[in-house]
Amino acid sequence: MRSILPIIVIAQFLCTSLWFAGNSVISDIAKELHLQPVFLAHLTSAIQFGFIAGTLVFAIFSISDRFSPSLIFFVSSIIAALFNLGITICNIDSGQILLFRFLTGFFLAGIYPVGMKIASDYYQAGVGKSLGFLVGALVLGTAFPHFLKNFTIGFPWRYVIYSTSSLSVLGGLSILLFVRDGPFRKQAQKLKFTAFLKGFRSGDFRAIAFGYFGHMWELYAFWAFVPIMLGSYNSKYPGTGLNVSLLSFLIIGSGAMACVFSGLISKRYGAKRIASTCLFLSCLCCLISPLFLFANSAILLIVFLFFWGLVVIADSPLFSTLVAQNAPEESRGTALTIVNCIGFSITIISIQFISYFSTKINAQYIFMLLAIGPILGLMALLNKGNNLPNTKFVNN
Repeated sequence: MRSILPIIVIAQFLCTSLWFAGNSVISDIAKELHLQPVFLAHLTSAIQFGFIAGTLVFAIFSISDRFSPSLIFFVSSIIAALFNLGITICNIDSGQILLFRFLTGFFLAGIYPVGMKIASDYYQAGVGKSLGFLVGALVLGTAFPHFLKNFTIGFPWRYVIYSTSSLSVLGGLSILLFVRDGPFRKQAQKLKFTAFLKGFRSGDFRAIAFGYFGHMWELYAFWAFVPIMLGSYNSKYPGTGLNVSLLSFLIIGSGAMACVFSGLISKRYGAKRIASTCLFLSCLCCLISPLFLFANSAILLIVFLFFWGLVVIADSPLFSTLVAQNAPEESRGTALTIVNCIGFSITIISIQFISYFSTKINAQYIFMLLAIGPILGLMALLNKGNNLPNTKFVNN
C-alpha cells in the first residue's frame, strides 16, 4: 500500500512530460517552418483544446467511474505518446502540428484527472497529501521538456519528442503492472449522461470549482509565457545571457515543491485557508509584475519569477482535494474530470487574451491582466464559500 503513491506520482510525472513537449522546442519548429511568434499561443491552446475535448468526453460517459482507472491510464499513455511523436513527421505543416498536439491533449485527459481518481481511491483519508505529491508530479512533468531541451542543445529538436513519448509509455506500463484499482473505488453501475453535473448542485462544490477556475485563468498562461518573459529580458539587456530553457524548467518545476508543501500544511491549517492564501499571493504577483519584469537586475527578476512559480501552483492540489471530497462518491472521477475540463477551457481564453493584448499593451504591464482570474476566484471562495468546511487532513 505504501509503495502505491510513489508509483502513481512517478507515472504521472513521466506521462505529463508530453504536455509542454511542443512548447519546449517551439523556437526550433518555428525556424524550421518559418512560423510567426504567435504560433506559441496557438500551440499551447491546441493541446489545451484537446485536453478539454477529452475531459468532456470522459466526463459525459463517466469513463473513469465505469471502467478500470488503471487500464484507462495505461491505454491513454500509449495513445498520447504516439500522437506526440506525430509532430516529428518529415515535411509536416503547422496545421498538422496543431492537430497532433490536440490529439495528444485529448488523451492526456485519461492521465491527469484519472491519476487523481486512482490516488483518491487509495488514500481517502490522506487525499490532500497524496494529491499534493500528484500535482507536484504534473508540475515537474510539465517543466521537464525544458530541462531536456537545455541538455539536447546541438541535437535535433525531435530528440525531446522521442524522449517524452518514451517516458509516457514507461509511465503507463508502471500503472498497468503495479497499481490495481483502489480499495475505496465505488464503481458507477450504469451510464448517466448528466452525472457530471451532479456535483454543481451543491453550493460548496460550486464555490470550490469557481475558486479553481480563477486559479486556472492564471496558471497555464504564466507557464506558457515564462520563456517569453525571460527571452524578452534577454532582448532588453543582451549582456545578461539568461539560460531561458534551464530557467524555465527550474521556475516551473519549483512549483512541485510548493504542491507537496501545501498538501502537507493543509493537514494543520485546512485546505480552503491555504488555497485562498496562495491564490491571493499569486494575484499579488500579477499586479506587481511591472516592477520586476524589466528591472535592471536579473537576480531580482529571477527571484520574483521563482516566488511566482511557487504560489501560482501551490493551491492546485488543494482545490482538487476539495473537489474530490465534496463530490458524490459514485461520480468522484467524473466530477474531477469535468472541473478540469472547464478549468482548462479557461486557460485557452486567458492565453489567447494575453497573446491578443500583447501587441496593444506595453509588455511591462501585460501580465497584470492575469489577476482577473484570482480576483474572481477569491470572491467566489470568500462570498459563496463562507460555510465551506476548512477541511484538515490526516495521514492515511
